[in-house]
Amino acid sequence: MLDAVNMPACTQAHSQESPIAGQLHCTRECLMEILQRPLILVVEDTPRDRELLSSVLEREGYEVVSAFDGDRARDLAARMNPVLILLDVLLPGMDGLEVCRRLKEDALTRAIPVIFLTGQSASDQVLAGFEAGAADYVTKPFRIMELLARVHVHVELHRVRNEVRVLHGILPTCSNCKKIRDEQGTWHQIESYITQRSEAQFSHGLCPDCIPQFFPDFHRPMA
Repeated sequence: MLDAVNMPACTQAHSQESPIAGQLHCTRECLMEILQRPLILVVEDTPRDRELLSSVLEREGYEVVSAFDGDRARDLAARMNPVLILLDVLLPGMDGLEVCRRLKEDALTRAIPVIFLTGQSASDQVLAGFEAGAADYVTKPFRIMELLARVHVHVELHRVRNEVRVLHGILPTCSNCKKIRDEQGTWHQIESYITQRSEAQFSHGLCPDCIPQFFPDFHRPMA
């Protein structure tokens, strides 16, 4: 959700020259600036609260996408992979607790931290949220500084977890071709398996034992 306040600086400059140019001229740098902002999903059925949260978060440099019900929230979370979800407990249809449970059951969304938005601070309500998979909660009416502090903490934790992801456990490996079997029983080349599950990248070369096999003349003894 972009507005004039959060418009990239270069776009603001062009908008001063011409309103049409300001709307149409978005350079590659503008797009990169937008795409690099952490994306937060706000799930709130009350328009006033939804607009307040979006405005506050955008001023802090976040990009915001919003939903007003659970089905839309789950769809956006799976497609857009936000770094954080702010989820109202009281939603039309599927309530926030059930939405959170389903997010945590889905492999595409289970790692996204969820902060509950609730008008109740009773211990049983808070406990129900944590049991559903929430990472934190914020009570209404919102205390903006507290809200932002919690958001910043969980966005940073999410970033750090992504940076230190590691493989663990026993990896079933073919003794002949060295492919790895995943949890669904599908076999993968070791490079694609590790790349999809970690931040590791591969470079390629030949070890000393393999060089003679592929380049026999390279290591031929000199007469």
